[in-house]
Amino acid sequence: MPEPRAVHRGTTGLLSVLLVIIGVALIVRTLAAGGGALAFGLLMGVLFIAAGLGRIYINTRLAARAPRER
Repeated sequence: MPEPRAVHRGTTGLLSVLLVIIGVALIVRTLAAGGGALAFGLLMGVLFIAAGLGRIYINTRLAARAPRER
């Protein structure tokens, strides 16, 4: 059975990628509907992407610093 920390790290990575995908979908949908540069959907899409990428960055940094237990 995997360690709880490994499960948590994997789930965090999966949800982070999902945030990025949702952000891209928001941007595409907003632009397809004729949204301008300051449209709400465009801004939310950028924020979702930033949140997802930030979580991925932090998750990989913490994983690199974690002590290796064998």
